Amino acid sequence: MSTFIHMQSIADVYRFFDLDQPLRHPLVAVVDFSYVNEQAAGNTLISGDYYCLLFKKYNGNNVKYGRKVVDFNNGSLICLAPNQVLQLESDMDLNCEKEGWGIFFHPDLIRNTPLYDRMKAYTFFTYEVSEALHMSDKERNIFFECVRKLNDELQENIDNHSQTIIISNIELLLNYCTRFYGRQFITRKSTHSPVVAQVEKLLSEYFTNHELQEQGLPTVKSLASKVNLSPGYLSDLLKKETGKNTQDHIHFYLIEAAKNSLINTNKSVSEVAYALGFEYPQYFNKLFKQKTGKTPIEFRHLN
Repeated sequence: MSTFIHMQSIADVYRFFDLDQPLRHPLVAVVDFSYVNEQAAGNTLISGDYYCLLFKKYNGNNVKYGRKVVDFNNGSLICLAPNQVLQLESDMDLNCEKEGWGIFFHPDLIRNTPLYDRMKAYTFFTYEVSEALHMSDKERNIFFECVRKLNDELQENIDNHSQTIIISNIELLLNYCTRFYGRQFITRKSTHSPVVAQVEKLLSEYFTNHELQEQGLPTVKSLASKVNLSPGYLSDLLKKETGKNTQDHIHFYLIEAAKNSLINTNKSVSEVAYALGFEYPQYFNKLFKQKTGKTPIEFRHLN
């Protein structure tokens, strides 16, 4: 039977890892895993009200998210948003050599700052654990240097500049993660190309095999599940490979199907919209003009 632990505060993180050093800041913490014994007993499900970045490297540890396992033998970085759930399986050798860092920060730390609004741009927080970032030696050194700077700042006495410097260090760390993921998409191009082809095939079949009438418009989530990726990772992969995210791909096939129907049938615009899965024709009209520069009626008359 699994044990579920939900941590609401950074103080809960300290208690979970049985850290005896003082909590330097109530909304952010850096944990050096080389000095921490694993606290999970049996299978443990863990979630928290904070963002966290976890880099760990040691043998024998299994971590799951979404029923998928990530291998930490060579070192991997996973990034979790508030309320995502990790599953820890305590089948590891607790005496093995470990290294890594955990960075934990509560949304309240950044709530009234520009970074709070930019967090949605860091889409890797929505990736599955199996889509973890595998950093090169150079990237690990950069990552660790950023973590050390953040940790050093947390050891200082809090003053009027502390909040700004802490948040700046966190944002720098996140920006480097964005760069590293961009590199990973490039180096895994041969692995990702079949995914692009699979997406194209799925959408082509969807719009030609009458699945619209049965299932409605395809969604980013439904498409991602068919290629066994998280929605965020799939969109970023497609954007890197083709310049268009998942929603753009869906809209392309949708508009192509609409054009064919407008030219080759006598259906009214409303009938075309309903056939394509739109509940309200005005939404179809708006999307069609946005993508083509013409209304459906204008397009039909010109062709």
